[in-house]
Amino acid sequence: MSINETKLLVFDCDGVLFDSKEANREYYNYILNKLGREPLTEEELEFVHIHSMPECLEYLLKDYPHLLEKAFEIAKEISYDKFFKYLRPEEGVYDFLSWAKEHYFIALCTNRTTSTRPLLRFFDLEKYFHFIRTALEYPKTDPLALLTILEYFKVDPKSTLYIGDSIIDENLCRACSVPLISYKNPNLNAIKTIFSYKELKSLLQKNQSLY
Repeated sequence: MSINETKLLVFDCDGVLFDSKEANREYYNYILNKLGREPLTEEELEFVHIHSMPECLEYLLKDYPHLLEKAFEIAKEISYDKFFKYLRPEEGVYDFLSWAKEHYFIALCTNRTTSTRPLLRFFDLEKYFHFIRTALEYPKTDPLALLTILEYFKVDPKSTLYIGDSIIDENLCRACSVPLISYKNPNLNAIKTIFSYKELKSLLQKNQSLY
């Protein structure tokens, strides 16, 4: 398959559209502080950066199961938009999506839940996506998170490129036979690793084989 056969681009959110690690740190530390638990360790931060909110709370409180119900209550009460100020859109993402929407179907596949659309609206990014899939429907540990996107657009897996940055993205792509482009993570098993949106645009414009 050559690059000009690509019809659909699917993007992860955290770590791909946004540098959101500090926002996630602040959000989960807020919850943990309310519960009287110590702040996130660096290992825990890496986990919460790529998993859905329910998965994160269960992981963080695996040694405190009696606090889990209260944690979900706190999460329901606190609006994530309080933490938007800690997020930074990736450099070049607006220009790239504006260009790409004229040439491809554009979808989002994220492990975020209720914060997804408010976040995209806050940063004026929602308008670039033809379809948005969140963990409210399917977490990315479920292949349906991506397969239902392919079904929506009636697009073959090999006519799709998924841009992600985590092992969860890699596993999802493998389960769905969708080619993965790794964003700033050379440790993933991907057809290509890129480090900027300028590089991604150049790659798509070159009409060269990725395989």
